[in-house]
Parts: sequence; C-alpha cells; structure tokens
Amino acid sequence: MLVRIVSMHFREDACDAFLEIFNKSHGLIRASKGCRFLELLRDENDPCHFMTHSHWESEMALEKYRSSELFKKTWALTKVLFERKAEAWSLLNQEIEVSS
Repeated sequence: MLVRIVSMHFREDACDAFLEIFNKSHGLIRASKGCRFLELLRDENDPCHFMTHSHWESEMALEKYRSSELFKKTWALTKVLFERKAEAWSLLNQEIEVSS
C-alpha cells in the first residue's frame, strides 16, 4: 500500500474556497479505483495549512488518479489558492513486527 501526504499552505483569503473544493470532490476521490482512504487535516496552530492523507493500493493506482480529469480539474482550482508551493510525499506502508 502507498501512503500519500500532500502539504498545502493557502492564502488567508482562500481557505474557505479550498474547503468548498475539497468538500465537493472528496467523495469522488475516495471512490477512485485504488483509493482506500482519504482524510483532510488542518494545522492546529496555522489555519491556512492543510494536509491530505490518502492510502492507495499501489503507485499505479495513484498515478492513474493523478492523470484523471477529476484530479486535473480539482488541482487546477486548488493550486491557484496556494500561498506557497505544495509539497508531497509518497511512502510505503511498512509492516513492523514488535517483539515482547
């Protein structure tokens, strides 16, 4: 499984617009083939800083979503609201055995 974290910092006047975009699109993103989980996090100390945390079956599933019209449309509406460039990480979920 691939875990994707995207950190986004918005202009103060754009936070509500971003939340509206996310609220309209999150169900469609969650329904994308290969998406197992999606949540939006908001920084406790900086209300203009958000992160998305998603789980994908594979890198190929994430890339298929990223090449979809849904992503292209959503990202086009979102990126114009940024105060600074977004950062993203793709991480493999590593199972760790804990011994007693």
